[in-house]
Amino acid sequence: VVSNGTAMFARGDILPQAGKPVMEGKGVLFKVFADVDCYDINLDVRDPDAFCEIVKALEPTFGGINLEDIKAPECFYIEDKLKREMNIPVFHDDQHGTAIISGAGLLNALEISGKKIENLRVVVSGAGAAAVACSRFYRNMGIPAENIAMFDSKGHVYAERADLTPEKREFANVKPFADLAWAMRGADVFLGLSRAGLVTADMVKSMADQPIIFACANPVPEIDYNEAKAVRPDAIVATGRSDFPNQINNVSGFPYIFRGALDVRAKEINEEMKLAAARAIAALAKEPVPDYVCEAYGGRRFSFGPDYVIPKALDLRHMEYVAGAVAEAAIKTGVARLPLADLAAYRKSLAA
Repeated sequence: VVSNGTAMFARGDILPQAGKPVMEGKGVLFKVFADVDCYDINLDVRDPDAFCEIVKALEPTFGGINLEDIKAPECFYIEDKLKREMNIPVFHDDQHGTAIISGAGLLNALEISGKKIENLRVVVSGAGAAAVACSRFYRNMGIPAENIAMFDSKGHVYAERADLTPEKREFANVKPFADLAWAMRGADVFLGLSRAGLVTADMVKSMADQPIIFACANPVPEIDYNEAKAVRPDAIVATGRSDFPNQINNVSGFPYIFRGALDVRAKEINEEMKLAAARAIAALAKEPVPDYVCEAYGGRRFSFGPDYVIPKALDLRHMEYVAGAVAEAAIKTGVARLPLADLAAYRKSLAA
């Protein structure tokens, strides 16, 4: 896990020394959830090219690189360059982890609501690493880019703005929305990766039937879960918090994605592997929930539906489902150096 501490969770740019405990914690999650040995490397480097040179030189030692807490837009440049120049997986979890978990929730929300992915109109609050990656992932899932309205700190991202980064320009609409409230009218999906309190009850009221609301600002979401459900009982609501239903938690993804990639000695984590992970997480939410999971959450019972479109992070079956799906996708797409002859036996070993 490599970081320069420039976009540390809930703290911003705190320097690599202060970020080290967070990166050590990331290593604990890799080990506890997926038995992946992890080393945290905290670099006091701001220049993107210098950062890339250091990381690239580490390749003979490691099976994969998890980039972490690097600010946008440098994070896009760094990941793209390292993926081109390295022959081991390079994965910026702040981008793709949220995209994959929320993508899984979106797949199940569509099944419950009966909506078609190609017809969705999406509003995204935020334009940083996670927001851009989620928008790209949703586009790859089948949502037209022109159906995604993205908002940054200056307002709607539209084509005539002269201050857009290349990443934002991918989602720049031709016609501008006056503000977030205007864009929310009739929208099917809201994705929040910004800050607390930006969304009002009236905005939620104005959305389409059976709206899908992923309010992921942490620790306080863009709109409180209970407030959203009070005005729109038909909504499917997810947040980044464990005390509300449908937690979008990256720990449901990155440990197992790397486990599957490492087990087949993958050269990269490609788009097919990410989509396979999302589909596997979505499938797990439809399975009967074991007693130990219910006990871990105060004895509550869970079953597939509007309040359970994403499986609980402490469900140990993520290992079998997600790592197995990622390994299989790596083999099918030709990026596995160690293709497994018996995937059923591999999944059984993961379950054990």
